[in-house]
Amino acid sequence: MKNDYVKRTQRDYTMSFKLKVVSEIEFGELTKSQAKSKYGIQGDSTIGNWLKKYGNFDWENQSYQSMFKTPEQRILELEEKIKLLEKQKARAEHLAERADKKAILFDMMIDLAEKEFNIAIRKNSKPK
Repeated sequence: MKNDYVKRTQRDYTMSFKLKVVSEIEFGELTKSQAKSKYGIQGDSTIGNWLKKYGNFDWENQSYQSMFKTPEQRILELEEKIKLLEKQKARAEHLAERADKKAILFDMMIDLAEKEFNIAIRKNSKPK
């Protein structure tokens, strides 16, 4: 029998996904357990942690925090999001550069194979 369980980490969830789940719970569209089932979130405390970190509700004291954050709080929150986006951008750029290098390498390998074995590997189809 195959085990389909794959352990996830916080890095497996994007910031926008976390904020979406928090929003759905805070607006009463889903309960924590419904969100966990709907999105396949494995950890029992994962959603609770997101609610504490990103939500407007004080889950420990069961009361709403002020919906309007101080400018300093908002700045800190936005700076954190900027750092996360910069990391994601750097990672995407790294992967794109790596893919470009692979494409060039594969192209060179095909050129070499065509020359070495005197066979046409690439199709020379012209656009219609």
